[in-house]
Amino acid sequence: MPLSPERHVSVMLDPKHPLAELLRRDKRYHFDAYVFVFDALRYGQEELGLGDSDEDSELDSEFDDSELEGDEVDEAEDDEERHVTGPELCRAIQHYAIHQYGMLAQSVLGHWGIHNTGDFGEIVFNLIGIGQMRKTDSDRREDFDDVYNFVEAFGQAEVFSIDNVDDDE
Repeated sequence: MPLSPERHVSVMLDPKHPLAELLRRDKRYHFDAYVFVFDALRYGQEELGLGDSDEDSELDSEFDDSELEGDEVDEAEDDEERHVTGPELCRAIQHYAIHQYGMLAQSVLGHWGIHNTGDFGEIVFNLIGIGQMRKTDSDRREDFDDVYNFVEAFGQAEVFSIDNVDDDE
C-alpha cells in the first residue's frame, strides 16, 4: 500500500522513520518522489493489472510494496503477493504520471529529482535498502536503465515543436 496522507504526516514528523533517515542521507530525490513511486506501483497493480497471477498474463512481477510498517502490513498480508518487474514499474509510472499531471509530468518528476528511468531504479532500491520494498534474487538496479526516453514518453517533443507550418505567402 502506498503511504496514506496520514502516513505522510507521520513520516515527516517522526525523524526515526526509515524514510526520514533515507531522505537525510540521500538528498537526490524529494519525499514526493518516493510517495509517487508507491502510488504508481499501486496504480499499476490495480488499474493496469500488473502482477496478476493469471497464467495468461505476460506480466511477470518482481517488486512488491507490501513491506510497509504497522497495520498496513497486516492488510497487505491478506492479499496475494503481487510483484512487478523494473521495466513494468517504469511503464506504470509513465502511465500514472501522465494520468496525474498530463503534459506537466516530466516537469513535476524533474522537480523531484527524477530525470530518467534509472532514477526510478535508484528510488526503488533505496526503498528496498530500508525495508519498504522487496526484491527477488533476479532483480537488478540496472533493470530500470533506459526503459524509455522521458521527452518521448511524456510528449514534450510534440508540445514544443512546430510541425510543417504552411504559410500562404
